[in-house]
Amino acid sequence: MDAFYASIEQRDNPEFKGKPIVVGGGPQGRGGVVAAASYEARKYGVRSAMSSKMAQQLCKELIFIKPRFDVYKEVSQQIRSIFKRFTDLIEPLSLDEAYLDVTQDKQNIGSALEIAQLIRKAIKEELNLTASAGVSINKFVAKVASDINKPDGLTFIGPSKVEFFMEKLPVEKFYGVGKVTAEKMKKMGLHTGADLKKLSEKELQDKFGKPGRFFYQIVRGIDNRPVQPFRATKSIGAEDTFPYDLTSLEEMNVELDKIAKLVNDRLVRKQLQGRTITLKIKYHDFKQITRSRSFTEPLEGTKYIAEQARQLLEDTQPENFKIRLLGITLSNFYEKEKLSGGEKDEDSDGNRDEGDQLRLF
Repeated sequence: MDAFYASIEQRDNPEFKGKPIVVGGGPQGRGGVVAAASYEARKYGVRSAMSSKMAQQLCKELIFIKPRFDVYKEVSQQIRSIFKRFTDLIEPLSLDEAYLDVTQDKQNIGSALEIAQLIRKAIKEELNLTASAGVSINKFVAKVASDINKPDGLTFIGPSKVEFFMEKLPVEKFYGVGKVTAEKMKKMGLHTGADLKKLSEKELQDKFGKPGRFFYQIVRGIDNRPVQPFRATKSIGAEDTFPYDLTSLEEMNVELDKIAKLVNDRLVRKQLQGRTITLKIKYHDFKQITRSRSFTEPLEGTKYIAEQARQLLEDTQPENFKIRLLGITLSNFYEKEKLSGGEKDEDSDGNRDEGDQLRLF
């Protein structure tokens, strides 16, 4: 979806139409980070995950809007219902993006490109929102293609064009290549897919480790991962960015108690029990650390989860720092099949920062 959260706010509040808005955070130093930015705000350099303070410095006219995640999730389900008219093979990545396998489509249309056009048309007519789609032979190429003609765009990379497309692609556009890896590649003289293609699989693995094998395959257009409609939940967590920096252990513990309750509620709802707890801490200077601890038995109940999170926090000597964000995640689930009757989780909680694509292939 195109600027999903921000687009919904502009749709539902006509006074925001055409104006630079962000969802999340707060003006005048109230802290927080941007969850989503409208395209009008992006023209000023404002983007998701940016601090509110920096966002307002870039755009003085910026409008801050409190998130309505219940609304975003409802709209996401409406979009999902449109998908299901064409295929049941849907792999959601977040509230605003998904892979669709339309090899065998319900309406016997026989064209992935036409299906993408029909889906985008339905989303626009029924929900008054725009989506961008990438259409290709596998997940990786479709994902990259979906970025090319945003917003409200459609890009088709056919089988005969895949290798040429990957050869011309700048390394920083490769999904999974972050800033650090991209800089490392450029220092080696690797600027495009064609440059990567000159190296053997062994050379790529020697230079980049395990991802080297992935780079070797993907630059040749090889990605055999199937669309997985039902994905087992591997972790459940929650986090909060505070309107001001926390400086005392007492106020940090109060916030951890709130986060622990959210996590426990989600675990109960999904009938899961985790044996590994991870604490995430982000400081006022945006430096981030995580601390984990595993147990032989599952952590049960809000109180116990909070106690373990507090212990992890105390081990970092938190009162020496200003803390902007805290998060708790439970993983390493205990006998999931027995607890949930073998049922797999179809939906994510959608609490990650929004992406910008509805990806199809």
